[in-house]
Amino acid sequence: DDIHVLWDYLETLMTQLNIQPHDEAIVAIAYDTRQSSPLLASILKRAAQALYTTIMDFELMTTPQLHYAVRCYNDDGQYGHYTEAGYFDKLCTAFQNLLEMTPNTQRLEPLAVDAANGIGAMKLAYMRQTLAKFIQIEIFNDGTRGHLNDKCGADYVKLYQKTPEGLPLASYTKYCSIDGDADRLIYFFMDKNQQFRLLDGDRFSVLFASFLSIKLNEAKLFDDVKIGVIQTAYANGSSTNYIVNTMKVPVACVPTGVKHLHHKALDYDIGIYFEANGHGTIIFSDDVKSKIKLAIDDPNRTMEERLAANQIRAFINIINETVGDAIADLLATEVILSILHLNLDGWLNLYDDLPQRQLKVAVRDRTMIQTTDAERRCIAPAHLQDCIDELVSKYPSGRAFVRPSGTEDIVRVYAEATTQVEADKLADEVRKVVEELTK
Repeated sequence: DDIHVLWDYLETLMTQLNIQPHDEAIVAIAYDTRQSSPLLASILKRAAQALYTTIMDFELMTTPQLHYAVRCYNDDGQYGHYTEAGYFDKLCTAFQNLLEMTPNTQRLEPLAVDAANGIGAMKLAYMRQTLAKFIQIEIFNDGTRGHLNDKCGADYVKLYQKTPEGLPLASYTKYCSIDGDADRLIYFFMDKNQQFRLLDGDRFSVLFASFLSIKLNEAKLFDDVKIGVIQTAYANGSSTNYIVNTMKVPVACVPTGVKHLHHKALDYDIGIYFEANGHGTIIFSDDVKSKIKLAIDDPNRTMEERLAANQIRAFINIINETVGDAIADLLATEVILSILHLNLDGWLNLYDDLPQRQLKVAVRDRTMIQTTDAERRCIAPAHLQDCIDELVSKYPSGRAFVRPSGTEDIVRVYAEATTQVEADKLADEVRKVVEELTK
């Protein structure tokens, strides 16, 4: 039965995309630095040959670089050249142009990068040489000693809220971690009290939206452009409040998962999304790109307006619109910090996160929990949402939701409130209600 369902789906897809059975098929592949990669790639290539399929083998690449290459190939080079050299040339040239066209930029402090012992270390080393006169990048956990994602990398730093192993903490004011695939990015630093401070996905959404809002206003384009930030229910309530009320940028909430975030971002001229784990990007519509080009070429606009439009165009070329890309997002972050004269402390202090707590509750059957409103409210079991609402109402700035795991029989509880004690208490009270109503 499953085979028939799959075949019917493939036939429907072929009709929709006007694909004929004998059309030439091209599959792009790349791989990372793990020992198993060459063997797996060779097996895939042999299978493709048996099916008379052409393979484009990009060999060692990050996941986002492969996405970029496929996008470039499919649109005949309009997005860029579909090689690794084309990728770096586009990003580095845009980074350099944006810094050079902007007056009074702040000198970029050296950046220590934890590369998770993954493929990103090799690619960062190449980029570091190209941009040496603009920024000093030092790479740690580069794969020469440690193991992939072992006590290092963006996921480790985010999950354990502490610095990765292999980094000299006293030597730098600015740190970041990428993950093994180089598609996630997290910044962190030690404050004046030697406290670990983290800047995660919510912070990138705020920083990028802030920069683009400022430049759209300077270019007198803000009212002509539909800009929005896309979040999930896991976004901190303070970030949502800051984006909507201080920056005056609308926020859309979607169910958890990159596919939902990316799809919703397409509804905007400028759609910004980041997961809390540091995976995210910005999507720019063809319409907004045309408006920016017209503004740059318009002789009736002031020098300041045309400069701001030029800055946006250069910034667009730094971003990898196809997928979250740690290297592209790193360059975008650094250039914004320079232009806005921000250090990591200033970036962190744009708003204060509400304390939050996340718990897991083991249940007999996770399908008993059904949600709506982008997973923020429960519609089953009966009375669960009423109980959550009643609990939340007792806490200032309280918010809580529950959602079933997609893979195991657990329910995830999220709660936030004004203090950590209250957030912990609210989460525990919601946990008890979930346990009671799912017996």
